[in-house]
Amino acid sequence: MTQELVTYLVFGSVLILALVFDLGLLSKKNKTVSIRQALMQTFFWVSLALAFFVYVWIERGQQTALEYISGYLMEWSLSIDNIFVFILIFSSFKVPEKYYGRALLIGILMAIIMRVIFITVGVALVNKFHWILYVFGAFLVYTGYKMFTASDDHEFDPHDTKAYKLIKRFIPMIPGDHGGKYVVRDEKGKRRYTILFVVILMLAFIDLLFAVDSIPAIMGLVDNSPHRRYDAQLVIYTSNIFAVLGLRSLFFLLRTAVSKFDYLQQGIAIVLAFIGLKMLAAHWINQWLDKTTQVFISLGIILVCLSGSIWYSIFMQKKGIPPEAKPDDES
Repeated sequence: MTQELVTYLVFGSVLILALVFDLGLLSKKNKTVSIRQALMQTFFWVSLALAFFVYVWIERGQQTALEYISGYLMEWSLSIDNIFVFILIFSSFKVPEKYYGRALLIGILMAIIMRVIFITVGVALVNKFHWILYVFGAFLVYTGYKMFTASDDHEFDPHDTKAYKLIKRFIPMIPGDHGGKYVVRDEKGKRRYTILFVVILMLAFIDLLFAVDSIPAIMGLVDNSPHRRYDAQLVIYTSNIFAVLGLRSLFFLLRTAVSKFDYLQQGIAIVLAFIGLKMLAAHWINQWLDKTTQVFISLGIILVCLSGSIWYSIFMQKKGIPPEAKPDDES
């Protein structure tokens, strides 16, 4: 048995045991998740991701471990944007709070399957056509610019998305959650899908849309040299999956605070643009800096941009928005 196979077996085994533990002990069906439970679940998934970081450092070395933790942090930060959209989806479809947990779990597991397919296709393209990394780099620079300059004036409406219109066209739906069921039969005995089932599909589709940015970005963080192909693939798969699996607990932990991170989007935009520029200038950067130094710089920029944008969001008043705790003004 090769060392590569052992690493994937360890990752798969840990993942299965963690899901069983999360479902059996940390989560209860159709129960509202408290802040304390969300904190415990978040701590559990983050600890697991950090433990795997230590394992990768021991088994695959410093560079691979640092690439992994950089990718994980970037995916984790992008997850906060996911959370805001997930809140809007639940609110728009009027889903009772007690059904959030299971709907998120199934939606996220579906998203992981689609991400694995997406990553596999992306890795295959990069291995066959290395120049496609430059296309990804240009795309990330463009995405970063659009995200940085985006306005909040247009509010996202899940019912207006192409994903919902596609679901509505091909799936026979029935109003209501029907006691937490996903599929019911109507008076004619035909199968009908409840709003909860539609929400799960929406969660999976929306996460896949976010992956269009995040997966090329993490490909730009890793060393894609032929001799490091296995390590690059390991980092891309594992950092993505660990970050997405922790999304459910992060949702319950941050759902009341995520709207206050006004400038996080700008921090993420800078990171995406930086990675895109790094991919475009890889030929010249490699002549001046070794790969380990590049990973350290990338990790530092990710940490500074994300922590800085969160700090700025918390301590600085966004222009044009009055303080929340301000007393009523006198006429």
